[in-house]
Amino acid sequence: MTRIDGREANELRIVTIERGWSDQAEGSALISFGRTKVLCTASFTNGVPRWLKGNGKGWVTAEYSMLPRSTNDRMDRESVKGKIGGRTHEISRLIGRSLRAVVDMKALGENTIVIDCDVLQADGGTRTAAITGAYVALADAIEWGRSKGFIGKNAKAIIDSVAAVSVGIVDGEPLLDLAYTEDVRAETDMNVVVTGRGLFVEVQGTAEGAPFDRRELDALLDLALGGAVDLTARQVSTLALDPAHVAPLVQR
Repeated sequence: MTRIDGREANELRIVTIERGWSDQAEGSALISFGRTKVLCTASFTNGVPRWLKGNGKGWVTAEYSMLPRSTNDRMDRESVKGKIGGRTHEISRLIGRSLRAVVDMKALGENTIVIDCDVLQADGGTRTAAITGAYVALADAIEWGRSKGFIGKNAKAIIDSVAAVSVGIVDGEPLLDLAYTEDVRAETDMNVVVTGRGLFVEVQGTAEGAPFDRRELDALLDLALGGAVDLTARQVSTLALDPAHVAPLVQR
């Protein structure tokens, strides 16, 4: 099939990662998956929640939100509505789980990193872009903490990288990295979180139309793994740039 933007079935949208986008945050990245744009900031605090004090372990968590005009029609801020929606809670927890899967909490020490992922513009794949960009922000926040003496000089707080990508079946064909126009037509929609070593952190798959079989599942996972390899390479090259406002990255 011919995709609306001319991509091949196994091709990502144009992906850009602008590292160190925020001057205030200890780590940050503005990531774009095509027209989807997400600002990821990492805030470092020396100390942990009360329930973790004295255990010698750190904590990494995340919050996700969409700006009112990140979509075609304006939507109310959830703070105005007076409650956080179920989708927002679900994605926030997904991002947090994905990042904690690649962090050694003992090596992090009793420090807390909060990742905020704010969707500036949505065109499908906001949660996968958020996870991919959040990893870059997290890596810089950890190195900031190391430069300030909050994390041991030789402590390996990050044990692997993590990225995420969407896949789906549209008009009977497995596709990688769905834009919104493809996502709404998908018979099967899936979000896949993968470490740099090619291990799965989470697979969220739903048959929106007809149920999918094992052959289709394998095809989708193969697509996702291929996309994750590309995204991991982009993360690595982005982190190698080392902007002046953060400490030099250790070799991983």
